[in-house]
This record gives sequence, structure tokens and C-alpha cells, in this order.
Amino acid sequence: MAAGTVLALWHLRATEGASRPPLAAGIAHGVAGAVGLAVLWFAVRGPERGVAAGVGSFGVMAAALFAGALVTGIAILALRRKAIAMTIHAGIAIAGYVLLLAWNALG
Repeated sequence: MAAGTVLALWHLRATEGASRPPLAAGIAHGVAGAVGLAVLWFAVRGPERGVAAGVGSFGVMAAALFAGALVTGIAILALRRKAIAMTIHAGIAIAGYVLLLAWNALG
């Protein structure tokens, strides 16, 4: 999450004199996200959590949102880092992160 914020701010502050973030940093961010998604997938497949608090499906929904963020992250590469794709990617990832926090805290 912090790496994505740094990359987004770096990209938004880029001007003609300042450079954009290197492609390798974005790819490393994507690989870390994919690994995190895989870890979350194994956690979701484990014992049920949060059913009593009403957040039992939040883990699955967080994984689905993170998968969507991964897909939109790949689209950012295809669209050559368009700001609208980054905004959609960030919104999906933040929503997934909030659900993950709720699932973890109340589960």
C-alpha cells in the first residue's frame, strides 16, 4: 500500500524536468501485490473467520477486489500509465484494503 502511494505521488509530481517512476518499481509493486493476493487466497481458504461479527465474506471480497486491482495494474502498463487507470486501480485497491482490515479486526 505504501509503495503504491509513493509511486502515485512520484508519477503525479513528474514534470518535464522531473522523471516518472522507473518501470521496474511498478513491476516490483505488482509482483508484491500478486504475492500478497496469493497469501490472502490461502488465508481465505482456511478456517472461517468473522461469521459471528457479520464479516465472514469480507476476506473473499477483499481477495476479489485485489484481483481486480491486479488486472487494472496490468492495464496501467498497457495504457502507458494513464491517470484514469491509476485512479481506478487505487480505488479498487483501497476498497479491498479496507475490507481486509475489517475482516482481520473483527474475524
